[in-house]
Amino acid sequence: MAYKDTFQGNTGCGVIGVVLGLVLLAGMLIGWPQYRVYQQRLAGEAALAEAQSSRQVAILEARAKKESAVSLAEAEVIRAEGAARANKILQDSLGGPEGYLRYLQIQALEDTKAQMIYVPTEAGLPVTEAQRLGQ
Repeated sequence: MAYKDTFQGNTGCGVIGVVLGLVLLAGMLIGWPQYRVYQQRLAGEAALAEAQSSRQVAILEARAKKESAVSLAEAEVIRAEGAARANKILQDSLGGPEGYLRYLQIQALEDTKAQMIYVPTEAGLPVTEAQRLGQ
């Protein structure tokens, strides 16, 4: 009888183990698809958050470029207005547009390192010295 009691005790533990295994297997069969759905939902939320963050960064970069372009345009307008006023002062002090153009021509001649300079005549055509160079 002692042998029978030991055998029945092991059978009860084995049945409990099999039942626990079946419960665990059933839990996995039911829980695994739900876990995968949960995991995919979290991955989708993470992708959405990353896309929104990237969009916000792109918007901020575009705003910074716009502000920079506006500031550069304003600076260029201010510079052009200053240059126009300076040119007007020079032009008025040199006797008008013709005097100012002569002044600019003289400045250009001073900066030139050329050996021969052609000066335009009244018709606007340069006087050539082709005969002198041919000799």
